[in-house]
Amino acid sequence: MTSRRTAGAWATPSAPADPVLDVLIPTAGRVAELAVTLAGLAAQDDPAFRVIVSDQSDHGAPSHPSVAAMRRVLRAQGREVQVHRHLPRRGMAEQRQFLLDRSSADAVLLLDDDVWLEPGQLQRMHEALVELQCGFVGMAVQGLSYLDDDRPREREAFEPWVGPVQPEEVRRGTPAFDRWRLHNAANPAHLARDVDLPERGWLAYKVAWIGGCVMFRREALVEAGGFEFWRELDGAHSGEDVLAQWRVMRRRGGAGLLPSGAVHLEAPTTIPHRPVDAFDVVDV
Repeated sequence: MTSRRTAGAWATPSAPADPVLDVLIPTAGRVAELAVTLAGLAAQDDPAFRVIVSDQSDHGAPSHPSVAAMRRVLRAQGREVQVHRHLPRRGMAEQRQFLLDRSSADAVLLLDDDVWLEPGQLQRMHEALVELQCGFVGMAVQGLSYLDDDRPREREAFEPWVGPVQPEEVRRGTPAFDRWRLHNAANPAHLARDVDLPERGWLAYKVAWIGGCVMFRREALVEAGGFEFWRELDGAHSGEDVLAQWRVMRRRGGAGLLPSGAVHLEAPTTIPHRPVDAFDVVDV
């Protein structure tokens, strides 16, 4: 028995199950990509989750027929879906804090609006988060157009976690920072090909940070200040996810997971102007 209601029960009235996980999706102007992201969520069985979307689109992308259809599918499956119109834009850190403030589940997944998840990935991430007892786990998003672009030198920094995940200090210029190359192109897929996976089906490894698909213990993210540092930033910034992860890693540790079932849709960025990395101007 899974938390996802299948088609035979869609017309039977039923209240959504209490969410174990809140999926937090910021969006601005994307329609096709957001629909694909929601479709990936609709293929997930467990744990019980709620979807919370913060929309900063000029013309209300969540109301587009393709996106609205996937919202209806999720609700028919027994998932609560919230869409919040959130303007004016004050930058990604404020957008993420807005979402965090509306969550209440013990775990929160920060999922970008251009990421498709293979079925079973929410359950895999949540099981890893519970087993590892760290601040966050994540699946690095990978561009499958790069599957034939094998980059072994970029994967030399790969290091599995042996034993419990430990707190770490990561900064620009530290050896740990060099792990960022692990997530270039399709490196996660090539790593999954080359490593021996435990019987449980996933392997935890050390990261610099993870973009696009990160599941936190909500209390760990809040304890580290969440994204409240948005008040110290101009709206034109990036790296807010990195800064939040580094603050959690310093206290509780964090890990990447292989294999990664997160696929980057490789759409053009909606934030082309990024003059400031948050982690360079705000203290970790």
